[in-house]
Amino acid sequence: MLAATVEINYFHVLMVQCGTIGWILWAMSVLTLAIIVQYFITIRRDNILPPVVLGQIRELFDEKQYGEAIEMSADEPSFLSYVVHAGLSDASHGYPAMERAMEEAAEERTTKLLRQIEWLNLIGNISPMLGLFGTVWGMIMAFQTLAASGGTADPADLAESIGVALVTTLLGLAIAIPALAVYAVMRNRVDAVTSESMVAAQDLISTFRPA
Repeated sequence: MLAATVEINYFHVLMVQCGTIGWILWAMSVLTLAIIVQYFITIRRDNILPPVVLGQIRELFDEKQYGEAIEMSADEPSFLSYVVHAGLSDASHGYPAMERAMEEAAEERTTKLLRQIEWLNLIGNISPMLGLFGTVWGMIMAFQTLAASGGTADPADLAESIGVALVTTLLGLAIAIPALAVYAVMRNRVDAVTSESMVAAQDLISTFRPA
């Protein structure tokens, strides 16, 4: 217990020595965790391609209730509904126009989702740079301590400066690794589910295809 308390206190001292860089990295770690949790909740297949909505739209199409399908797809916020609504809105211009409208709507929504998760990519690239900045700062402190003592610095004083360098490096990597990993997972998920949604929407609209 005493050893753990000493380690915690030492880490706290190092964070204080890290100053602004250390607290920025801590804030980024909390922000990254919040963003990851939010994305895992919102960017899901059931939100982008809801099976219930797909079944309802298919049922309306089977009953040729296209007006009701337009109203429903306009009110429902999912990716699938947005794409289907775009196609139905251009039904008066023919099937090719419906396909173009759906492709444009799908591209717009996919780009929006990709821009949303781009924050993780940004954090994953910035945090190691901030960690490196802290590393350089810690090493400068160590050399200043060494120079001020005439080359006979107390090892404890040097260890403190080197500890600052290592802590900022650790924090930068601890933020970047999960951020970039989740970014890759989310990007693949967006690509897969939006493509599946587009296929489902084209299948629904195929009833308007000329014989």
